[in-house]
Amino acid sequence: MDDRVAGALSLPDDWPAHPDLSLALNRMGSFDWDLDSGLMHMDRPALDVFDLRPDEYDNRPEALAPRVPTDEGVRLDAMVAQALKSGRSNYGAYFRMLRRDGTIRWAHTQGFIRRDAAGRPRRVIGIVRDATQELADSTARRELDQERRRRTSLVDGATAALAHALSVRDVIEVLKNSQGLAHLGATSLVVGLMEAGRIHLVADGPEGSFVPGTRYTRTDEPYPMSEVVSTLAPRFIESAADFAESYPILWPHISHLGITSAAYLPLIAHARPIGALGLLYSGKDGFTADERNLLVALGSSIAQSLQRAMLYEQEHDLAEGLQQAMLPRRIPEVPGAQVAVRYRSARLGRDIGGDWYDIIPLPGGRVGAVIGDVQGHDTHAAAVMGQLRIVLRAYAAEGHSPAAVMARASVFLHELDTDRFATCTYAEADLTTGVVQLVRAGHVDPVIRDTDGDCRRLPVEGGLPLGLSAEFGRLEYPVGTVDLDPGQTLVLFTDGLVELPDTDLDEGMRLLASLVRNGPCDLQKLADRLCEEVDDRGGEDDVAVLLLGREAAHAPQPGGRLQQHVPQGDPAALSAARHMIRAAVRAWGAGNRADEVELAADELMTNALIHTDGGAIVTIRVLTGPERRLRIDVEDRSSALPRRRDAGETGVSGRGLMLVDRLTDLWGVESRGTGKCVWCEFVIPGRD
Repeated sequence: MDDRVAGALSLPDDWPAHPDLSLALNRMGSFDWDLDSGLMHMDRPALDVFDLRPDEYDNRPEALAPRVPTDEGVRLDAMVAQALKSGRSNYGAYFRMLRRDGTIRWAHTQGFIRRDAAGRPRRVIGIVRDATQELADSTARRELDQERRRRTSLVDGATAALAHALSVRDVIEVLKNSQGLAHLGATSLVVGLMEAGRIHLVADGPEGSFVPGTRYTRTDEPYPMSEVVSTLAPRFIESAADFAESYPILWPHISHLGITSAAYLPLIAHARPIGALGLLYSGKDGFTADERNLLVALGSSIAQSLQRAMLYEQEHDLAEGLQQAMLPRRIPEVPGAQVAVRYRSARLGRDIGGDWYDIIPLPGGRVGAVIGDVQGHDTHAAAVMGQLRIVLRAYAAEGHSPAAVMARASVFLHELDTDRFATCTYAEADLTTGVVQLVRAGHVDPVIRDTDGDCRRLPVEGGLPLGLSAEFGRLEYPVGTVDLDPGQTLVLFTDGLVELPDTDLDEGMRLLASLVRNGPCDLQKLADRLCEEVDDRGGEDDVAVLLLGREAAHAPQPGGRLQQHVPQGDPAALSAARHMIRAAVRAWGAGNRADEVELAADELMTNALIHTDGGAIVTIRVLTGPERRLRIDVEDRSSALPRRRDAGETGVSGRGLMLVDRLTDLWGVESRGTGKCVWCEFVIPGRD
């Protein structure tokens, strides 16, 4: 029967009815592999070689996997596949085998390939035998062991190095510096990647090898990379003459480099070509079958690494673009202050965080500074961050107090269709007086750098993170107040800046204080230094940094003012208003009348909170004219006018307005549509 016929080749039902006696006597088994059905029939001696019982083998090659180590199986599969594709009629190989008792034996197989009239392989028949004794203490075994170790070391080393490569450039650097590629004897490499249907040369090869016009080439041009990408088959160039004959356009440009052979491999990932790799050799002629198999295996590993790197770069660019789009496009100039902001990505592919910063111009020359972090590291966290940043900005611009801004933002986040929460610190600063009001929602404490360069942690009593405080009905956010003197800097940041491996937060805060203390005075350079420190230690979290430095106290402009809302029954807000007035008096130069101003303002605020049903709005400003005057307005929602009373000798109240009358130069009451305003004025010294 002629085996070179069309159609499937099958075995008789009783195969092997008459096993070859000569094979059995030589302890050889035989097999018949039908490539169309995938079935591999093996006789009993062949099963004995693999230490398998007939009931353990279902005529499928996969059933042999428990007896063949993984690396040997990969090598045998590559060898057979190469033989089938190359048109050869036979193949042979020694391989290791694992017996039932765990011992390693050596086996030898030889196959003969039968093809149909069209040359398509249809059937493989062959023998398999135990070759342990034959290879014992023999030169062949030593050479095989050395080759196997070299091959395993080569592939493992290159694969391990490529596993840490994150970008295409990283992969190319690994290939150029890889010890494994040096073992191959290649003098250099070239790499091209597919871009928009063309091959983009991303690694040039040896110096002087670049051919003008080949940075981008089509897949139908007469170049070796184009050929392997089009055919998806490797191209091994055996000699300089072979190179010159096969690629006459390319060879004249590189003939001076002393190249004697080359291997061009298609880089295939997910069944499609992503590029090509070329290895150039000097002093080498031809490639053995083992060398070809090794290069094909390396090409597959390199392709997977490049595909991963390309996806990483695409995903990271997309994620970083989304993150940057959510952050403020421009930081406004703040008169009287230096501002520096930074966002440092964790560089983990598309995994991005919800870290953000913001600077919000407010009425009366004030400015709001926000730093925050939405839970999670994904695009959803970034989307929530973008919405939260917008509502915080809106609430602050509407004139709500810092505590109200936080509470409203928490309610907003709770009502979003999300399970995320966020930590945040909001600072509202008046750079004329230096008064900074701070509200913290589960966020890390800020730090402050003094004028002498010293740095200290700024403990701020805080509330629950945004979203959680609304869920648990705990929307009270205490307000802390601090004086920011000229030359001092407020440092706001997210926890990625102070989180250190295997250490607690206090250690990270101490390190941050040291960096700020010893860092450059210029805030832009200091912000860069803080992010560089995170990069140096390999920080795995995103980092946002906001530095707000006060340059100098400013004289108030005509009509300029400070204003504070004081809710009823809120001692913290009353304390913050007193702090604001004290700082304003000090900054605006009230001279020896500072105590009088503070005492009168305190009396007016206290009266409004005690004798009315709502809160009060306190405004302090400087009036210019023939005399420099400082005016305090206290507005409430009651239309009842205040009156002076005689408290008597033993009365504990009733002296407030009498005191205001004695302390101030002028005072009065104005009716407003929704209540009244009690005001007072002080003549204060002029300023140079």
